[in-house]
Amino acid sequence: MKTRNLILTAILTAFALVAFTIEAAIPPLTPIYGIKLGIANVFTLFALYALGTRYAAALLFLRIVLGSIFTGQTVAFIYSLTGGLLSFVLMVLLKRFFPLKQIWVLSALCAVTHNIGQLLAAVFMTSTVQIVCYLPVLLISGIISGAFTGLCAQLVYIRLKKWLENHLN
Repeated sequence: MKTRNLILTAILTAFALVAFTIEAAIPPLTPIYGIKLGIANVFTLFALYALGTRYAAALLFLRIVLGSIFTGQTVAFIYSLTGGLLSFVLMVLLKRFFPLKQIWVLSALCAVTHNIGQLLAAVFMTSTVQIVCYLPVLLISGIISGAFTGLCAQLVYIRLKKWLENHLN
């Protein structure tokens, strides 16, 4: 079982990296820096529910490190790491309160937390508190994108649940 989980984590990490790289190559959809769908988070959510905290944490960390290297966005590493870790902690703490059919709600909350983490990193790195004025826009975009990625993860998990039960247990 441990080997299967490692293999599935590696596959999910590869998928997350591909999604992250493709999304990084797409020009911004809005004039406000930092707003994107976060499709790679679908794989982190899926891993959390399908494999557990340890495997999802490994996927998240590998995706952030390798994604920053592959896309050449080494400065973005700090923002991704801060937002990713903060949202992941919330995800783990709140997971037990959100059953399978509410992954999208948990994802929206975590996306907002991710944006807050990124803003905190930006304030720290630039010593500019005025950056916080982006918060209302980032909260709205976080709710929308988080709900979307959470719904994607939820639908994939529901569709694959039977297969997972037969092959991972």
